[in-house]
Amino acid sequence: MPSYTSVSVTAKTLLRIALGSVLVAHGSQKLFGAFGGGGIDGTAQGMHAMGFRPGRRNAVLAGLGEAGSGAALALGLATPIAGAGAATTMGVASSVHTPKGFFNADGGFEFPAFLGFSAAMFALGGPGPVSLDHATRHVFDRPWVRAVALAAVPVAIAVQVAQRRKALAEDAAAPSES
Repeated sequence: MPSYTSVSVTAKTLLRIALGSVLVAHGSQKLFGAFGGGGIDGTAQGMHAMGFRPGRRNAVLAGLGEAGSGAALALGLATPIAGAGAATTMGVASSVHTPKGFFNADGGFEFPAFLGFSAAMFALGGPGPVSLDHATRHVFDRPWVRAVALAAVPVAIAVQVAQRRKALAEDAAAPSES
């Protein structure tokens, strides 16, 4: 078992809670229209326009991927699964922003990529001792769970990106209605 200093425990705990809170806020925009978000209906329209079909299902999945994973990360509960869920959601979001370059100010992938990478690092490194995983003796935070959860991330991202590209290609090939 690694030894922890009170400063490193505090830092890891605060970073995990902050990351989870940011993800909960973003998911709440999609699910409930909180913080100026579009709610399910507005998000579904946006998802459809971006090529995520069906839009409503993808809006719910994105909202739950952010809010649900974020809440679990903040609590340090099932951290490998929560981190992988957030990493997947943010990886797919990053793919949408990639054509605009790196920087967030230009609409690039900087922000979702950083959130996803940070979530993946908690999936890999665990939540720390101030967490529900630690309190439950790591029932949902076993090495094999980390390995399976993290291995699923690139596969899930690739499937979503491929489905999106196919939908956009079908849209482009469809005769336009005038």
